[in-house]
Parts: sequence; C-alpha cells; structure tokens
Amino acid sequence: MPFHYDDQNIFAKILRGEIPNDTVAETEHSLAFNDIGPKAPVHVLVIPKGRYVSHDHFAAEADEAEIVDLARLTARVIAEMGLSPGEGGEGYRVISNAGDHGVQEVPHYHLHILGGRPLGRMVQAD
Repeated sequence: MPFHYDDQNIFAKILRGEIPNDTVAETEHSLAFNDIGPKAPVHVLVIPKGRYVSHDHFAAEADEAEIVDLARLTARVIAEMGLSPGEGGEGYRVISNAGDHGVQEVPHYHLHILGGRPLGRMVQAD
C-alpha cells in the first residue's frame, strides 16, 4: 500500500512558514523545534523537510543525504541539550509513533527527543 502524505498537516504548515515554531536547529533537510505541549523538561521534535509519513516510509524512500541529515541533527540536538550520557548527560529517549496503533497524531514523520528527568518505563503491559 502506498503512503499517503497530507499536505495540510501541522508540520507541513510549519515547514511552509504558515505556522510559527520555536526552532532549536535547522539544516538543509531537517528542522528541530520545541514541542508546544512538552512531556519532559526537554521535548524537541525533529522532522525531515521531505514528505514522509512514518519511519518506515522515510527509511524506504528518503535519499542518503536526507537520512544522514536527520540522524546528525538528532545527535546535535541531543548534545546541545546536554542529554548524551557519553558527554555527561543523564540520558534521553527518542520516540517515533506511526499509524493508529502507534498513536501517531501528526501524519508527518517526526522524532520526539525527551529528557531532563527520569522518564519511567517505555510501555506498560496491558
């Protein structure tokens, strides 16, 4: 089944400059900005500028430059926020939700970087 990208999603509007954001960092292929409803002291979203719906869509169809750019920007944000355990930070979590079962709210691929406090268990058993 092909991926369907909705050009009216909030991240597409942010990328077009129609909605403001609190930019943390920007590169040729990616944008990082603070989440408007943070779930931790640090809650940054990292998105590709391309039209990708989910991680599997991005991994399958993005070109090497886009993939490397997103990965490197994610690492840069983690370092700049002081979260990296390799650099004296206390750690972080990176989350990407996809589809209904993954409770994806915005149909544009994005990573949540969360940190700044203990985050608890990742998933609770039912």
